[in-house]
Amino acid sequence: MAAAPPAPGTRTVLRHVLTHLLTPLLMCLGMALAYQGAFHQPTPHHLPVAVVGTTPQARALADGIAAEAGPALEVSVLPDRAAAEQRLMDRDLVGAFLPDRDRPQLLVATGNSDTSAMAAEKVFQTVTHAQGVPLTLTELTPMAAGDPTNQGIFFLMVALSIGSYGSVAVIGAAGAALSMRLRALVGLGTSLAVSLIGAVTAGPVFHVVDHDLAAVWAIGWLYSAGVVAIGAGLHTFLKRWTTLALMVLFVMLNFTSSGGIYRPELLNGFFATLHSFWTGAGFVEGVRSLLYFDGGAGFTGHLLTLAAWFALGLLVLLAAHLRERHLRERHLAARARRPDPAEEEMAEAVAV
Repeated sequence: MAAAPPAPGTRTVLRHVLTHLLTPLLMCLGMALAYQGAFHQPTPHHLPVAVVGTTPQARALADGIAAEAGPALEVSVLPDRAAAEQRLMDRDLVGAFLPDRDRPQLLVATGNSDTSAMAAEKVFQTVTHAQGVPLTLTELTPMAAGDPTNQGIFFLMVALSIGSYGSVAVIGAAGAALSMRLRALVGLGTSLAVSLIGAVTAGPVFHVVDHDLAAVWAIGWLYSAGVVAIGAGLHTFLKRWTTLALMVLFVMLNFTSSGGIYRPELLNGFFATLHSFWTGAGFVEGVRSLLYFDGGAGFTGHLLTLAAWFALGLLVLLAAHLRERHLRERHLAARARRPDPAEEEMAEAVAV
């Protein structure tokens, strides 16, 4: 009987374990840097607010607030309530203050961002506190019953993201024997399943979405398909490092820049810049514009962002297909150059 191969030494096993521990440790570092870097100190940066009125007193109030706040606020003056409401529904403002000696009001659209509306409320509470009167808050975008803080859409995006990038490892590893075309089709089907799960839980289960559920599902499918396509393509190049790469792309940078917790006016410059073109922001802001702003307020632009990420995924899949074909052709060419053992034996017999 053949002897069993010797067991690897302790040093070899430890080296193997430590090498594989590098991935979770890098994930830990990346998550700490991303989440704490984005959320540890939310501070207004050019938070857009307005004072409503045509009197010299309204202008003086706006100038005084702007001078005291500095770059934290971007204060404008609007002529009337209708203009203020329009700017809020266009998502150009987070709060519009209507001065009044007895009943001052602050108009907000929580559908844009609950945390931004709260920041604006704090600004003008200081004004009314000095007057000795309470501030009346007027909401222009009543929230869904299951999402009073307007963060449910963000957590829907989290679920879609995890379902999408978590499927990539299975498609890449268990489906390695399949052609790239078949893996792409499996990925498309997987993203469909992920988006359906998200739509059902966000709609009839938790009532985060109380209308236009079919449209939200379609947006979710486009978002998920982009994540899966990019991940399935990257697996060809990155192999076991794919999970870490997807965590960076679709968790560390994606969740923090999406605007689901803090919109760019409360983020630092790096994450605020990512918000303008990253895929999670496209989903979160697109769904918000659909549900609370009648499909306006930049809705088309957010869909284009998601479509661009899906197109990027298709390009990565194409690159992976070409890479695999090249490796396969090189392997076949190497086999063709290798002499056949049977032919070698026959040649030796003839020579003898």
